[in-house]
Amino acid sequence: MFGLIGHSTSFEIARLKALELGFDHIAGGDFDVWCSAPPQLVEHVEVTSPAGITIQGAYIDSCFVPEMLSRFKTARRKVLNAMELAQKKGINITALGGFTSIIFENFNLLQHRTIRNTILEWQRFTTGNTHTAWVICRQVENNAPTLGIDLRSAKVAVVGATGDIGSAVCRWLKARTGVGELLLVARQQQPLIDLQSELKGGRILALGKALAEADVVIWVASMPRTLEIDHNSLRKPCLMIDGGYPKNLDSKVAGGDIHVLKGGIVEFCRDIGWSMMAIAEMEKPQRQMFACFAEAMLLEFEHHHTNFSWGRNNITLEKMDLIGAASVRHGFSTLNLKTNLQAAA
Repeated sequence: MFGLIGHSTSFEIARLKALELGFDHIAGGDFDVWCSAPPQLVEHVEVTSPAGITIQGAYIDSCFVPEMLSRFKTARRKVLNAMELAQKKGINITALGGFTSIIFENFNLLQHRTIRNTILEWQRFTTGNTHTAWVICRQVENNAPTLGIDLRSAKVAVVGATGDIGSAVCRWLKARTGVGELLLVARQQQPLIDLQSELKGGRILALGKALAEADVVIWVASMPRTLEIDHNSLRKPCLMIDGGYPKNLDSKVAGGDIHVLKGGIVEFCRDIGWSMMAIAEMEKPQRQMFACFAEAMLLEFEHHHTNFSWGRNNITLEKMDLIGAASVRHGFSTLNLKTNLQAAA
């Protein structure tokens, strides 16, 4: 069985969803009640691959909401408690989605393996970052040419380049796509210098300068709500892949010849019959999902029960090849600009 650990996008939406699911005692509670609420296994699902393999899965709502990010101990507890529940339910491989993955990495939850009487078995969990990185790279390769952007001469900015996903994207684009030039953007200078040395190339730039030069911009860092982008300073055409969380780039810059694509999202070949992706505001919630969630499904399809994506900067090109091949084999496709344009038509 595969598992998915997620959360609602806001406290208000979480309360509405809890009411819909019949968790009245939580839905009617104030914020403090939600901070102490335990995780809930809210849905079971069955999925069949085009390869003829059928798997079962479960969705666990961590009862975390983004408003809790300022409460370090609460955020940490929410993620660890959800992981404990998944293990107690006997789930073979569980993916962390949304902020749960970010909290796990940034708060170094590897230090907290014992939860009450449970010792977490790390091989049961994955961040899903390898599949996410592969999907984002494929989105660049598939969609840049449709806008007349030749990747062999293009400048590609990676915002959040030193993170787990960002560094993997840089490695792939440098080795497999042969982009004209990588523009490396991140908050801390030394990790950028280390990445530049590893890649044997790439140019370190501040965000504003990188945006002004880039033909393609890949955002794998969460964008601050207060960030303002000068639309007129961007190159045209420009492809922007919004691979961060939450996905709010289109509200800031989309329009004209600036094309924003939600990054790290895949679409399954048939309806799944779940309600969980409606929480994530997918265009086609019966088929679309975050690539990190799909990684757990792929590992279950492949009977590969291991923490496939784990730790920071451990994603290799070989692992991206492996999970990418499995993604295609089991009926997943990347979200592309053509799909968005058809939906808008």
